[in-house]
Amino acid sequence: MPTRVAFLGPEGTYAEKAAYSLIKLEKLDKPEFVPCVGLRSVIEHAAKKLCDVAVVPIENSVEGGVTATLDALWNYPNLFIRRALILPIRHCLLSSGSINEISEVLSHPQALAQCSGWLNKNLPNALQLPTNSTAEAVRMVKNSKFRAAIASKPEKSLRDLKELAYPINDVAGNRTRFVLLQHVVPLQKGNIASLAFSLKANEPGALLKALSYIANLGLNMSRIESRPSKRELGEYVFFVDLELSNSSEGSHLKLINTLEPLCEHLVNFGAYTSTEIDVN
Repeated sequence: MPTRVAFLGPEGTYAEKAAYSLIKLEKLDKPEFVPCVGLRSVIEHAAKKLCDVAVVPIENSVEGGVTATLDALWNYPNLFIRRALILPIRHCLLSSGSINEISEVLSHPQALAQCSGWLNKNLPNALQLPTNSTAEAVRMVKNSKFRAAIASKPEKSLRDLKELAYPINDVAGNRTRFVLLQHVVPLQKGNIASLAFSLKANEPGALLKALSYIANLGLNMSRIESRPSKRELGEYVFFVDLELSNSSEGSHLKLINTLEPLCEHLVNFGAYTSTEIDVN
């Protein structure tokens, strides 16, 4: 049976690159890649078992957490993280016209934000239009002299647009962490563990108490991020990543048991391996 892999489409996105790399690292048999429109759709394909796994971006080194992914994960606690991959992001400006003809720039909102400084300096009067993905932007600007897309540098065989500038991201070390999601509970082993929780009490010291449990177990947080619960103003969900080592193996499970009495809801996304590669 093939392994159906959902990712943010269409073909040519950074997510597709990440999907191919993650499937190769996990040595999954007979992958069948399924492009989806919108991050929520990608996650729902895995949550509703329309696909076996899903690949989504969860964090960018410039723009922080990918809110659409975080919100969807909180709503689908039956999904677990099998593996993570850190991918370098090097944006390219593509068009059929010349740079002095460009009046509209299209791309995914994250890509537009990651290139905002370059755009303000080099195309200050161009209208910035968000799309569902960088690859969708490329498709929409083909044969247009006044439109340009921000996307990854295309493969030579697919290059039918002019490369006007590269790289254009404001931060040279721009990277995005993608995760491979699945229904099956992972082995709870790796160099990182992820969880999310909301607290029973919105009172002084409640979050500090939860964080003290992490410190008492000798665990280092590599990320903590809050998202509104969307139920009432001032109520938040906290997403936490923990660094793990051989000596701390199993500590995140102890933490889960310790935190549970404080939490209204707690989701354990699992412990897994995070790998950094360069595919550009």
